[in-house]
Amino acid sequence: MFGVIVNVVAIIVGSSIGLLLKKGLPEKIKTIVIQAIGLATVAIGIADAIKTDNPLLLILSLVIGGIIGTILMIDHRLEKAGEYAESKFSDEDSGFAKGFVLATLVYCIGAMAIVGSIEAGVQGDYSTLYIKSLLDGVTAIIFTSTLGIGVMFSIIPVFIYQGTMVLLGIQLEPLLTDQMITEMSAVGGVLIFGIGLNLLNIKKLNLGDLLPAIFIPIIYFLII
Repeated sequence: MFGVIVNVVAIIVGSSIGLLLKKGLPEKIKTIVIQAIGLATVAIGIADAIKTDNPLLLILSLVIGGIIGTILMIDHRLEKAGEYAESKFSDEDSGFAKGFVLATLVYCIGAMAIVGSIEAGVQGDYSTLYIKSLLDGVTAIIFTSTLGIGVMFSIIPVFIYQGTMVLLGIQLEPLLTDQMITEMSAVGGVLIFGIGLNLLNIKKLNLGDLLPAIFIPIIYFLII
């Protein structure tokens, strides 16, 4: 769990720096920064998604995961959690919920979150999580400077999600295969692509409801 804790600390540090920069950035700069991040996110998502060796599994994972997530109302609950935290901790930051949800999805969905957490659980190897922590810290500076303190509060779901993935890796160590992890990362890539679309305001997608899709490949390979 040490790698997960390092990741959380990196986000806190990055968000703190971002808060110091927030008031000094003109609105036009904030807009172009978000657009740049959106384009980069789309590119990263595509790169991860095309690694799949089983397009049918990719589609089924998204459909089944989306149905499960919709029934559980994950996206709605994330929004409500952000709004609740905003009402308790932030009177002036109306973008709190947006920053919280966006940062949570970005930090939890990526291939590095999946692979790094599983490596930590299976092999005790934190190297991927350390790299992710550095990237997340830098991203937190940018996100917080444009979206506000809601980004910092994403550490709560990040800790729960990645901690769960580490424990899952420990329990499933004898069953995990490279193919399984590849397909999980591919599903994550599609969701990252969706985050890019949200950032660019091209289409508002309920990506929280699609989070269970990442775990469908595990069930698929265990059944097979």
